[in-house]
Amino acid sequence: MSKSLIGFGVASVAAVVLLAGCGGSNDTSGMQHSSSTAPPAAAGQQDGHNEQDVKFAQDMIGHHQQALDMAAMVPSKSTSPKVTDLGKRIAAAQDPEIKKMTEWLTKWGAAPASTSMPGMDHGSGHGSMPGMMTAEEMTKLNGATGTEFDRMWLDMMIKHHQGAVEMAKTQQEKGSSADAKKLAQDIITAQQAEITEMQTMLKPS
Repeated sequence: MSKSLIGFGVASVAAVVLLAGCGGSNDTSGMQHSSSTAPPAAAGQQDGHNEQDVKFAQDMIGHHQQALDMAAMVPSKSTSPKVTDLGKRIAAAQDPEIKKMTEWLTKWGAAPASTSMPGMDHGSGHGSMPGMMTAEEMTKLNGATGTEFDRMWLDMMIKHHQGAVEMAKTQQEKGSSADAKKLAQDIITAQQAEITEMQTMLKPS
């Protein structure tokens, strides 16, 4: 009889241990599931940007700054009302975009712009980004006046805009930030229209 009781007791203890083990396993797996899925969701969705978004903002700031440098030459060198008007419109559109992208970089904890890196100065370009003018080209443009300046400026600005459009298309393909992708689309729309306008202005009247 004592052996039966002992056997029953051992079986009962084994059953309790088994049940406890199952329950512990379920609880632990539940905790692991919760902790393993939450962080990636937060990391992937909270900021809503990736490395391409940062690169786009940094590079486009430098690209826009060179366009502003080119636009700043127009009032004292151009004899064309159309070129003068376009230069003003380019400056009016791109300056606020520079401020917007600078704010994004600050929010993202990134460097203000890649133009601060060696060889990326917006005044020289060095062919570091699509459509950027070299230091020699900028010097040559700055030395021209009148009709010569207008034609040279239009040729260079068309190339510059084409480069910006190329960069914006890359952003749309690879970027993650909805705001940055929207700006990229705005740049494509506006600068494609200005490219067409400038090509028309270059045609003999």
